[in-house]
Amino acid sequence: MSRYLSAGARAIPPSGIRRFFDLVSASKDGSIISLGVGEPDFVTPWHIRDAAVYSLEKGKTQYTSNAGMLELREEIAAYLNKQFNLQYEPGNEVLVTIGGSEAIDLAIRALVEPGDEVLIPEPCYVPYSPITSLGGGVPVGIETFAKDGFRLTEESMRAAITPRSKLLILSYPSNPTGAIMSYEDMLPIAKLVEEHDLIVVSDEIYAELTYGSKHVSFASLPGMKDRTILVSGFSKAFAMTGWRMGYACGHPELIGAMLKIHQYAVMCAPIMGQVAALEALKNGMEEMYRMVESYNQRRRLVVQGFREIGLDCHEPQGAFYVFPSIASTGLSSEEFSMRLVRDAKVAAVPGHVFGSGGEGFIRCSYASSVAQLTEALERIGQFVRQLK
Repeated sequence: MSRYLSAGARAIPPSGIRRFFDLVSASKDGSIISLGVGEPDFVTPWHIRDAAVYSLEKGKTQYTSNAGMLELREEIAAYLNKQFNLQYEPGNEVLVTIGGSEAIDLAIRALVEPGDEVLIPEPCYVPYSPITSLGGGVPVGIETFAKDGFRLTEESMRAAITPRSKLLILSYPSNPTGAIMSYEDMLPIAKLVEEHDLIVVSDEIYAELTYGSKHVSFASLPGMKDRTILVSGFSKAFAMTGWRMGYACGHPELIGAMLKIHQYAVMCAPIMGQVAALEALKNGMEEMYRMVESYNQRRRLVVQGFREIGLDCHEPQGAFYVFPSIASTGLSSEEFSMRLVRDAKVAAVPGHVFGSGGEGFIRCSYASSVAQLTEALERIGQFVRQLK
């Protein structure tokens, strides 16, 4: 049946992350410790779940506005104002989506025409490049390096820009590296964006998960609000991955174009998820801060653990991932990861699946219990010692 498939569908590879997730799922005895999937190990707080249950009991099972419940959009705007000093008009600058992933897809489809180049700092979240290609765009990877804290630099971005460049995708805090960018780091990037008349999709799904410094939204930089589509959601900060609740904020014309695609593709986000998201913003901050503190403790444990094993490990300042180098083992990322899951029963994701600069690294999520992380580090240590 492959002859019926579009060239784009045939060309995109399956997710390298899901492949390792499936290996864990296929394990019959449950002996594999998974550090592979970026999902909080916390359950959605009860009062958030209860709000959704109560809404169902009250018969709230209808469509909402295509853009999402106005009350939720108002709460999102108020939250972004309070947390990140951003001002958005709920009526036409906020769109509720099926997770942050749909928002990214909508933004790329609304902006990219065949041949347009999309600048993507790498290593990065896996879907950016395939979504760009499916839309007829040309993904242009910009390699970032551990020596720079995996930050996008002015020099590397300038070297990648061509007359066909149209869109820059920023993702800080970063999946998979845990890197962040400060206000000072972003200023030269903003100047390039203005100089070359670019639009920015700023994926800030991990904005709340920073350690030691507060997240700076790219849209808050001078002149960048109208050039930026801010993408975020509830999955990471509020432990709501399965609810699939996200949002996008930006200039009314950009959000309006995304809304038209959203109308035809999905109609609206599920009302029970919107009710839960509203409750999370209104009353979920205390639990969110507790989860962030727990991640911070695990972050320190895992970074120290990898360094004691003898693997160089950039210290992440955001998200819930570490990206240790395995170059000293002499194995490729793929070989190391496959042997690790086979011999040590620990699943990590090979760095090359995250694009340019990822080879020689593995991604490990520390959104697992301290007991599991401690056991995983012990197994990895034994595995690495056996390689020598």
